[in-house]
Amino acid sequence: MFDVIVVGGGPAGATAAEDLARSGHSVALLDRAGRIKPCGGAIPPRLIADFDIPDDQLVARITTARMISPTGRKVDIPIENGFVGMVDREHFDAFLRVRAQQAGATRVTGTYRRIEREEGRVRVVYRDKETGREQVIDGRLVIGADGARSAVARDEVPGGDRIPYVIAYHEIIEAPAGMNGYDPDRCDVVYDGRISPDFYGWVFPHGSSASVGMGSMERAVDLKEATAALRAASGLTECRTIRREGAPIPLKPLDCWDNGRDVVLAGDAAGVVAPSSGEGIYYAMVGGRVAATAAAASLASGRARDLRLARQLFMREHKTVFRVLASMQNAYYRSDERRERFVSLCHDIDVQRLTFEAYMNKKLVRARPMAHLKIGLKNLAHLARLVPPAHT
Repeated sequence: MFDVIVVGGGPAGATAAEDLARSGHSVALLDRAGRIKPCGGAIPPRLIADFDIPDDQLVARITTARMISPTGRKVDIPIENGFVGMVDREHFDAFLRVRAQQAGATRVTGTYRRIEREEGRVRVVYRDKETGREQVIDGRLVIGADGARSAVARDEVPGGDRIPYVIAYHEIIEAPAGMNGYDPDRCDVVYDGRISPDFYGWVFPHGSSASVGMGSMERAVDLKEATAALRAASGLTECRTIRREGAPIPLKPLDCWDNGRDVVLAGDAAGVVAPSSGEGIYYAMVGGRVAATAAAASLASGRARDLRLARQLFMREHKTVFRVLASMQNAYYRSDERRERFVSLCHDIDVQRLTFEAYMNKKLVRARPMAHLKIGLKNLAHLARLVPPAHT
């Protein structure tokens, strides 16, 4: 019998499994294998440092972010004193799973079916990938890290079946060679209602390939058609398509991450994707780490209530950032006129510096209070239409 069964082998699940195995716990990592999540693949320096990501996992180093407005206006934001790393989820997720196994976790390949309980133990029933038959894993606790529409969350955690999400879709294409202004060191973020009426589109370099995609909550949007339009606008129509992927991305952390008994959630299953940016890898891995911490505490104490530590620890550090980003999304993503003003605001050097300092270090920067005040006033001026969109 395992101490912990982790369901889902993405960044959250693999991180939780590795942390628990390294601390001496017996861990089973159940993953269905073969699934690649659509993702731009950006990881900040803090993730690289906190989770010891080797250089060979970085397929590109981004030094500029370009914001593109509905009218085609471009704002280039340099990433000062560093870079944003890019990973390909096909290889990055596999690396994390292998690392968890090397730390001592037992890998199991199959698809989660349900949880049963018997004589003080929790049993995860899954369909074995090789035989197609149902098998069971016995354990003391379960970490559900099986994505935005988590079956574990749906079955076990209050509200787990009602998480709001964006449907994301991207195409991995061969990177062009000197074609139409494509820059292998620059990420393009496209705020245009013709691409996405309520989110954004992206062109993110991955070395020899690139991720081109978008997301939307509106079910009427044709994701493939919108991505084709984005590729055309970016001069990437003729590039060979390597693969296509789609999946939900949650928009809000769940109010409860555990069942008060023997299950705790992590990553997308808990809803920890940053609003506005849609950034998920860093927060997924942090979510896996705090879930592992909570599980270890519960195992040591025998108290089910210690599973609450996962959400408490996460929110203690990241709640304010999530709240600010949600306010930004609600304020600026509702119309092209608002998106135009948002890109206009990004001309401001204070906005650029504070935005990327916060992104790179994963905390709101408090060192320059006057800059915060100036940004707040400019933000209000744009929202109140006191300045035209073309001005900063």
